[in-house]
Amino acid sequence: MSVSTQFPSKNGINRTWHVLDADNVVLGRLAGRAAMLLMGKHKPIYTPFLDTGDHVIVINAAKVRLTGRKEDQKLYRRFTGYPGGLVEVGARKMRATKPAALVREAIEGMLPKTKLGKHMARKLRVYPGDKHPHAAQKPVSAAVV
Repeated sequence: MSVSTQFPSKNGINRTWHVLDADNVVLGRLAGRAAMLLMGKHKPIYTPFLDTGDHVIVINAAKVRLTGRKEDQKLYRRFTGYPGGLVEVGARKMRATKPAALVREAIEGMLPKTKLGKHMARKLRVYPGDKHPHAAQKPVSAAVV
């Protein structure tokens, strides 16, 4: 008698919606929890080469906490594509102008650097305030430990 292992199929994956409140939560802890939910590592059907993860909504991104002197020292770099086009923005200015990008970049940095990781990142929504337009999806509040 052989016992077959259940293998998750594309149609058999139930995706729930989770809300993470970033108010006074350390950025790395928030990003780690969000990445785990997006990848699906909290589920028993987790498979490394399939997207078994859930949708994640992050609220209060503007109130996330940075420890140590990161507020003054951390730099976010991007390249415009033009010669001399390296743009460096400090964490304090990034929080003031684009707080959602600050959180989004931390979470996406913890996802796989593949096409699968980009697909997982599409299920992430980040909002600087405490309001989000996804009440119809009945999101569940998830704790950040």
